[in-house]
Amino acid sequence: MHRHQLAGLLACILFTCATGAAASDSLRVGNRVLVVGDSAATVSALLGKPTHKSHQGASRSGGRHGKRVRSVSASATRGEQWQYRRNGKVIVVTLVDGRVSDIDEHSR
Repeated sequence: MHRHQLAGLLACILFTCATGAAASDSLRVGNRVLVVGDSAATVSALLGKPTHKSHQGASRSGGRHGKRVRSVSASATRGEQWQYRRNGKVIVVTLVDGRVSDIDEHSR
């Protein structure tokens, strides 16, 4: 049984590493931290001008690589996604009513 537990643990670790995406409530930027609830002005101050901005719809699918991103609740339809490229990663900050509601980090 120990062998099966070890194999299961290894599979979980590999799956976690292979996904290449992480959603978080915070993002370290130098010696500062961006957190859910921060203002759009704080995002701009910490990360600068986004490389891309988009408005969210009721659902998101596709994207450049054809992967489903996520379904968005009806209350978040007025949100924006600000995309940044930093240190070999793509960071997507979702803003709703001028406040950070989600932070996603993806490997390129």
